[in-house]
Amino acid sequence: MKIFPIELEVMNVCFANLKASNSAEVGCFIKKLLEASPDILREYLIHLQEHMVTVITASTSGARNIHVMIEFLLIILTDMPEDFIHHDKLFDLLARLGSLIREVSTLVHDLEEKSRDEESTDETLDLLEEKIELLKEDLKHVYLKAPDSYQCCFPMNDGPLFMHLLLIHLNDLLYFNSYSIALIKEEITLVKEALEFIRSFFVNVEQGLYKDLWSRVLDVAYEAKDVIDSIIIRDNGLLHLIFSLPKTIKKIRLIKEDVSNLREKIPMNKSLIVVNSPKNPVERKSLKTGIIVCFKEETNWLIRKLTSGPANLDVISITGMPGSGKTTLAYKVYNDESVCSHFDLRAWCTVNQKYDEKKLLEKLFNQVKGSDLKFSEDIDVADMLWKQLFGKRYLIVLDDVWDATTWDDLTRPLPEVKIGSRIILTTQQKEVAFHGKGNTDPLNLRLLSPEESWELIQKRAFGDQSCPDELLEVGKEIAENCMGLPLVADLIAGVIAEREKTWTVWLEVRNNLKSFILNSEVDVMKVIKLSYDHLPHHLKPCFLHLARCPKDTALERDVLKVFWCAEGLGEQTEMMSVEEAMEIYLDNLISSSLVNAFHKIDLMLRTVVIDYDKEHFEHNNFVLFNSKIKRHSGKHLYSLAIAGDKMADRLSNACHVRDLRLLRVLILHPSFMRVKDSLLNEIGMLNHLRFLRIGTEVKSLPSSFSNLRNLETLLVDNKGSTLVLLRSIWVVLKLRMLFVDACSFFDMDSDKPVFLTDSKLENLRELGKLVLSYSKETEDIFIRFPNLQALRFVLKESWNYSTDSNANDSGPSVATNWSWDFHFPSNLKTLTLSDFPLASDSLSTIARLPNLELLSLIRAIIQGEEWNMGEEDTLANLKYLGLFEVTLAKWDFGEESFPVLEKLLLLGCRKLTEIPPNFGDIGSLKIIQLVESPQLEDSTL
Repeated sequence: MKIFPIELEVMNVCFANLKASNSAEVGCFIKKLLEASPDILREYLIHLQEHMVTVITASTSGARNIHVMIEFLLIILTDMPEDFIHHDKLFDLLARLGSLIREVSTLVHDLEEKSRDEESTDETLDLLEEKIELLKEDLKHVYLKAPDSYQCCFPMNDGPLFMHLLLIHLNDLLYFNSYSIALIKEEITLVKEALEFIRSFFVNVEQGLYKDLWSRVLDVAYEAKDVIDSIIIRDNGLLHLIFSLPKTIKKIRLIKEDVSNLREKIPMNKSLIVVNSPKNPVERKSLKTGIIVCFKEETNWLIRKLTSGPANLDVISITGMPGSGKTTLAYKVYNDESVCSHFDLRAWCTVNQKYDEKKLLEKLFNQVKGSDLKFSEDIDVADMLWKQLFGKRYLIVLDDVWDATTWDDLTRPLPEVKIGSRIILTTQQKEVAFHGKGNTDPLNLRLLSPEESWELIQKRAFGDQSCPDELLEVGKEIAENCMGLPLVADLIAGVIAEREKTWTVWLEVRNNLKSFILNSEVDVMKVIKLSYDHLPHHLKPCFLHLARCPKDTALERDVLKVFWCAEGLGEQTEMMSVEEAMEIYLDNLISSSLVNAFHKIDLMLRTVVIDYDKEHFEHNNFVLFNSKIKRHSGKHLYSLAIAGDKMADRLSNACHVRDLRLLRVLILHPSFMRVKDSLLNEIGMLNHLRFLRIGTEVKSLPSSFSNLRNLETLLVDNKGSTLVLLRSIWVVLKLRMLFVDACSFFDMDSDKPVFLTDSKLENLRELGKLVLSYSKETEDIFIRFPNLQALRFVLKESWNYSTDSNANDSGPSVATNWSWDFHFPSNLKTLTLSDFPLASDSLSTIARLPNLELLSLIRAIIQGEEWNMGEEDTLANLKYLGLFEVTLAKWDFGEESFPVLEKLLLLGCRKLTEIPPNFGDIGSLKIIQLVESPQLEDSTL
């Protein structure tokens, strides 16, 4: 890098020598130079900052101070408010900025070359900081015109929720501790502490008594958030930094004084503790047992129709009004044990009014196939689905079908073979049910009787105890107003279960519910809103994330908690971690009846989603990333996920994310784009990121990733290559989940480690897929991940092992090293080993892992083709065991080898002739699944 680029030198010469000229031509040149100068200086500073991150470590003396200076200069140069700069002062301001940038550039160069000692660096920094402070004063009093007073009006109706989220946001900013925050860290701290004090007052008084004051609080809090965020993202940042932020802080101080005076005047006995105060301790609520408590006859009838009757394909339709329990009843029988064991294949698909036929057929195919395939436009998914189902007894659920045409489209690929297959159809439209009717008449779900509704409410509110006499009358009135709808009864039960069991409170619920009744029908959405209104503030944003998700999109609990943590929706306390709080939040949402939990939760979290369609997007349309087009609304994003058709290289090369400086979650789906070096470098500058998912073909992540000090989850799709994790990853100390298709901490060409001295990732919980060859240098690698709980590990070049159809017969083709001794972390709960040679000693080593719950062995070669487990080889906590193409012929184990095993999966284990009979003695075992292992079928009987 040149210390002084030509652009800076030309500008310096012009400003120094030409500004006094009276020539019209020179004046025109100077005018154009003034117009271009901010962009030239800004681009240079951005590149200087990116370069500095890659060549100078954060621990270098003075590095952080330089970053803060660059941040201040970039705020001035980005979105420069020329309308508010005194015209005759612009020339002088740009000259001062150019001079400061030259001095900063020189200092960066000297630090890179290590040509200064620490004392000299500190002296230069002190001088620069004095000049920066002087410039701040001159900006306010000399260069800038003061704008009109900046004022915001709070635009929402849930003030307590906003205040809760704002304080989480401010806490997060201080926790991130990035150099973009350092410039205003003191001001953010002041705002946070003042608002916490003010909120504590309103938590303990009736807000309605101080309506005007509360309105002032919300307005200034909203203003503070907008001002702080705008400074960080450099959106009119200069005016906000110099003028708006000090004025906003002054307003907050005045309100704090008013609140302090009120505190002294309010007697203690007039205080009121608000139920959903975020300061109340977070407690785990007991989970509800299910919405269907009164449909026993209907459930048994459905199970009989599914598991017996004619051999022809039959359709069982469930009809009913919204909230009558159609989907829940269908799900209950779909997961019944007798139903599961009766059918070879099962699949569930929710249709809705707006649907994509091809995507729904893909979903059905992937469920019956047990895959996660993506299909190009020329693939006939319907034909593939027909072939997959043909000859199998299948159960397909089509939930929420709205018209006959949709039914016809989705059932066309379902073969009508006489082996007892069934389709469950749920619909509000009776004509659709009769259109699809087979041998069985549709089941029209009845409404609950008032007695059944009261029974449901009573169980939720009081459990096994009886309802007090004073609540019986109003309670039965509440049950009658549920109009026989199970969903409404369950939601109302969730509301009153969390509130005081008093006549006054229940009367309020009854009156609210009566107002929702129109023409003898209940407005279900208003009931849902009532349930939402009674959620504690810390649960509302979690529910809103779920409510934005499409129906029937499965997301596991652990994945959901990762997203919630990344979005900053959980607060760590002295008593529990963020992860523990998230688990309790989820259970409490389920107990509120606003979320149903089956085997998976039907939701997916996406704050901002863009579906890129190559037929409708061209270069000029795709402006969110384009740094040359000013689009300030996009700068305020916290989360961004992009999926869709593959973006052309000519467009992806023009994409930028450098302006999205508040991003915490970034998902660039691999099907949409493969991220290249230039964009990776920009991502490395987003130092608020907590969650990152990308696809790329680079050999290693750039050094700028060392800047991602707040990153907790990193998911990389790099199929076809092994990603070398350079030294930059070892300073990402908050990293908890690292999943790459194939990654290594060693240079794959030289097998030399890429570590920092004594470096550890102590927060890392999940790592995969790690690719290593065995050596003395690698056997102790897991010492660097002491708290690892999940590991996917591939042993490279153990032997030349083929994956063709004869693999299990060929064995190793070169000498096999059986003596590996990796020291796996004792905290491991999930372990997947691929291409490992396993001797009895190594198998015993795995068995001694005290917390192991899931073990998968893929293409493993067992020494002597025997696994003889001694009495000491007890996998005490193992619940799942999967063997995939393992060279195992003989398997013996003792009574206590698998005491709590629940599932055994065997895929392509062709040398194994029978499943050990001891498995029949394991009381906890629920399922043995065989794939491509026909020789073992008889031994499962």
